[in-house]
Amino acid sequence: MQTILNCGGISLDLRAPKVMGILNITPDSFYDGGFFGSLSEQLNQVERMLEEGAAIIDIGAVSTRPGAVFVDEAEEIRRLLPVLTEVKKQFPDAIVSIDTFRSGVAKVVIDNGAGMINDVYAGRFDNNMIETIQVTGIPYIMMHMLGSPETMQVAPHYENVVSEVTDFFREQLGKFTNGSFPVILDPGFGFGKTVEHDFQLLRNLQSLKSLGFPVLAGMSRKSMINRVIHTKPSEALNGTTVLNTIAIMNGVDLLRVHDVKEAVQAIVLVSSLRETIR
Repeated sequence: MQTILNCGGISLDLRAPKVMGILNITPDSFYDGGFFGSLSEQLNQVERMLEEGAAIIDIGAVSTRPGAVFVDEAEEIRRLLPVLTEVKKQFPDAIVSIDTFRSGVAKVVIDNGAGMINDVYAGRFDNNMIETIQVTGIPYIMMHMLGSPETMQVAPHYENVVSEVTDFFREQLGKFTNGSFPVILDPGFGFGKTVEHDFQLLRNLQSLKSLGFPVLAGMSRKSMINRVIHTKPSEALNGTTVLNTIAIMNGVDLLRVHDVKEAVQAIVLVSSLRETIR
């Protein structure tokens, strides 16, 4: 497995788990929509997450929750460029990931300093995305989603969710023609899955790692927590930390979270446990 990734000239070392901090600059994301509406608020949040130990800042300008308002490519770029430009100016050593499924957006943000692309469609929305990534050579997060955000939670069904998600990644990885490509796999917790499906994937993260690529877990404040312990997203920090800890112990390489400090602490504690066992 490739553990040192070149993110546009900045190295990401995944020999130990790392944290990706979420910055949603959308008004309608499921938890933090509208929290960071101004550029100053966005930059303050980036600074906070970096100080708390985030290795990557993941910026998204389009909500993919069911029923979200459609945002066209021009508007997505208009939202992204000011904050991306300022983040790279104020924090030049920060790795910035852009959460987009459009190759046109990917090209623009890579030209403006983005070091990673996070695609919830894994290249299925835009047939030019994988080619775009191969040309640039920057790391690419491909996520599994059943259907689209509009349909993904309408009675999702699998014969075997672990094997079907694994087969999906195998198929998408086969579309890369370059023999050496930096890809991170995201099973897509909550994207076309029931709570039971989510927990089956969490329990079997090693099956995904058998493909030979780093694995990301994005469970922060999601329904797989809230439906089990009867919380709202605003109350789900403790549940998020519990599941992040399980993911680390099951071999995950990257945690995508709203709350960086707590995720970093979970990594440190699990690392201390492993050192004690040795």
